[in-house]
Amino acid sequence: MKNQGKAYLFALTSVFLWSTAASAFKISLGYLSPVELLFYSAAVSCVVLLIILAVQKKLHLFRTLDTNVWKTSLFFGFLSPFLYYLILLKAYDLLPAQQAQPLNYTWAITLSLMSVPLLGHRLRMLEIVAVLVSYIGVMVISTHGDLFSLRFENPFGVSLALASTIVWALYWIANTRDTRDTVFGLFMNFLCSLPYIAIYLLATEGFRTVEVAGLLGAVYVGTFEMGIAFVTWLMAMKLTVSTARIANLIFISPFLSLFLIHFLVGEQIMSSSVIGLIFIVAGLLIQTAAGRRERIEHS
Repeated sequence: MKNQGKAYLFALTSVFLWSTAASAFKISLGYLSPVELLFYSAAVSCVVLLIILAVQKKLHLFRTLDTNVWKTSLFFGFLSPFLYYLILLKAYDLLPAQQAQPLNYTWAITLSLMSVPLLGHRLRMLEIVAVLVSYIGVMVISTHGDLFSLRFENPFGVSLALASTIVWALYWIANTRDTRDTVFGLFMNFLCSLPYIAIYLLATEGFRTVEVAGLLGAVYVGTFEMGIAFVTWLMAMKLTVSTARIANLIFISPFLSLFLIHFLVGEQIMSSSVIGLIFIVAGLLIQTAAGRRERIEHS
């Protein structure tokens, strides 16, 4: 049954939890390397998602495990969480959180660009405008507002943040053909990612004794950013009478995230970060309007 009040409550819970992710990443990376944070977070997320499956009475889905499900899970697990979060967390390790977070937020723009060669989508004029506006925001953030100098403070970090959007877009394009139950599929993805992460960790750094503060950060990330936030968002989408009402709430997240980065991480928020983020969100809003217009024209 639809319940708009509960839908807003679940959606705002997700928005708040996602808003804390950048701060949680940055604080945790003070104690753990990117791959260590990913390994412990993914392990915690497996436990959390298994508990959620039990609460939702979906443990019977394990009986559906066959070769195809394992192949699908290994494929998605490689894309995300392994490759996506490995690249993203390295970007957070190299960049201030106030830069990495908005740059990663351009994944929806990347998705529209990649859908052209991969899905045969044709970009409309509004979508092209959305791309240009968003990437002006990327340039403002990356150059600290000195747009015409084209001098990037950390070009490798910026490249990683933008590369993460390519992996995430690929994940969602492939996800359109995934027939698994959403939460069960997410659990299997995280479960199948653990061998990839463990092998990479062993090959590059090896396991070591880590500080309790780092483990607590990984528990937070794995529980909330990688687990509960996604499930509450799904519940919001099920309960809402209009997906548009819920979807628009996500635009609160990056601005709330900057506020939390300032007070939790202690970064002095630069005007270029705020202005760049406004451009990125404006581009996403234009893209949303373009999608709405296309649906109306085809209805």
